Amino acid sequence: MRGRMNDDFESIRNHYEQPVLAAVNDLSAGYPGLDRTLLPDVACVALNRLPTRYIRHPVDLAFYMTDQERMDTDRTIEGAVRHAFEFVQARAAMRARR
Repeated sequence: MRGRMNDDFESIRNHYEQPVLAAVNDLSAGYPGLDRTLLPDVACVALNRLPTRYIRHPVDLAFYMTDQERMDTDRTIEGAVRHAFEFVQARAAMRARR
């Protein structure tokens, strides 16, 4: 059937989503003054700083990455998340002053 969505499309994901969400959770303790309701904003800012890499299964990308590429990716994710925490924290502070 032409034009009909196949259920297989639901398996498409951005490779960075899960690692970024995990990093936001892991690093949130370092930002105790940040309202926890802003953590999704932190995740969005971090994801927007990273390239988009679509996969169907986590092993799809991991299989083709070297150990060095994995370490570089982990550092890139951590840097994006730390930047996002600082950005969201600064914006929240500016809003609070108004």
